[in-house]
Amino acid sequence: MSLNKYCGEDDSYEKEKAEQVEHVDTIDAEKGHLQDASELSGIEDTAASKAAWLISITVSIGGLLFGYDTGYISSVLVTIGTSLGHTLSSSEEELVTSLTSGGALIGAVGAGLTADRFGRRWPIWGACILFVLGTVLQTCSYSVPQFAVGRFVVGLGVGSAAMVVPLYIGEIAPAKYRGRMVAFNNMSVTFGQLLASAIGAGFAQVKGEAWRATVGIGAAPAVALAALLLLCPESPRQLVSHGDNASADAVLQRIYPGSTTEQREAKIRSIELSLQEATHAMSEDSIWATIKRVFTTPSTGRAVLTACVVMAISQLGGFNTLMYYAAKLFAIVGFNNPTAVGITVSGTNFVFSVVNLLVVDRFGRRIILTTTVLGMGICMLITAVAFHYIPVNLQTLEVETNNVGWPGIVVLVTIICYVACYSSGVATIAWIGTELIPLEVRAVGTMMNTVTCWSTNIIISSTFLSMMKGITPSGAFGFYTGICFTGWVFVVFFFPECKGMPLEAIREVFSDGFGVRYSKKWQKEHKNEARAATVTSFGH
Repeated sequence: MSLNKYCGEDDSYEKEKAEQVEHVDTIDAEKGHLQDASELSGIEDTAASKAAWLISITVSIGGLLFGYDTGYISSVLVTIGTSLGHTLSSSEEELVTSLTSGGALIGAVGAGLTADRFGRRWPIWGACILFVLGTVLQTCSYSVPQFAVGRFVVGLGVGSAAMVVPLYIGEIAPAKYRGRMVAFNNMSVTFGQLLASAIGAGFAQVKGEAWRATVGIGAAPAVALAALLLLCPESPRQLVSHGDNASADAVLQRIYPGSTTEQREAKIRSIELSLQEATHAMSEDSIWATIKRVFTTPSTGRAVLTACVVMAISQLGGFNTLMYYAAKLFAIVGFNNPTAVGITVSGTNFVFSVVNLLVVDRFGRRIILTTTVLGMGICMLITAVAFHYIPVNLQTLEVETNNVGWPGIVVLVTIICYVACYSSGVATIAWIGTELIPLEVRAVGTMMNTVTCWSTNIIISSTFLSMMKGITPSGAFGFYTGICFTGWVFVVFFFPECKGMPLEAIREVFSDGFGVRYSKKWQKEHKNEARAATVTSFGH
């Protein structure tokens, strides 16, 4: 796509177009030079170093913060008793659960507005500080307001990390490994949830206020991440956007130790070209101008919209009701040890996040989404039907029989199948969706994607128990069924396949529509490259 075509997408950018005309000749020359350099041997064809994997693994501890928080609240809600002065009502349980999502929403916005100015690492350090502070407040709480404030502060940290970490990994990762590296961050989330569920179940058997230990342990990953982040470099794309090409070259050499000087120079020029085509001197562009670009440039808007819709599916589809209220849900169904049963959900979540890690770059995002989102819808439908046969008191949300029988087993099995579909599909791909967003608005676009995550998360976490009471359990899960099937339709008609595509090339996908056909054509033309990428070992 030429500069003139890009800038002419919307009349509101006529002034910007006029200002950039003088750069056309320079950019065309850069294109030719870039093509010549690329012919020597593309940097993506060289083996990536183990350092790239170690960097991704290190910053993925940020995902563990996210996962641990969503995992421990489930067990805490059923073991906290009167530690905060009285037994929590359903509305108070929804409040302390959803406040973290509210904090995460604000944290994501803050990180998104500062990530381009201050880099990718500083917001992560800030997230670590907030997470430790919020954890201390919760651990020392003896009243609902204090516990609620702690949950909110933790949310600020979780939201910041959840926004910046996938963005950082996506910019560090080689194209052939990008899906797996971002998927590793999601696997870290699911491991955090499993770890929290296991620790919560263990301390649930201890008399007294052992739930405080469950919460307090969560500060350890934040401290570890803050220390290890000193060993991680800044994103090369972030460095180039601020004119520090020498440091960007050093980072690229660290990621691609077998690359030549010409290959690294070509990579840097391709990053510069993508920046220049979109906006001259991105680092000088105002935040509000960047936000405006998302809504006034059609191709950019389509890319951000696609990423945000997939993220909304991942939240509104009902999964986090299982994370936040798993123990309570299984108590409703009639299981005697609901905290232990909840580990089954977390375990399934973790195992199938590993499955996604292994297949996301081999089979691609689109086919995985179309299969698993449909599976989620079917499982939610069966769950809704099964709840119709379980007598639940809608005032207390307690089962009215001592023998639930087959409906309880059906609910447990279908929920496990649902979690398997969710974790192997949209759970990870929703975060990989940052690869769809053009570089010049990637931080702001990723912020919008993360805001979508937490705003929809708030809806789910603050309404689940009320929906169970107001429209019955069958009605609540019927609502999630509708979301899943609507999401499946969107994926089928509007989600393009971008596996293996360099970030600088993905912008072409949305230049004319949602790019489903264009992406299929690109995949066919680069089939041999994609095959080579999937057989390359993880150790490179």
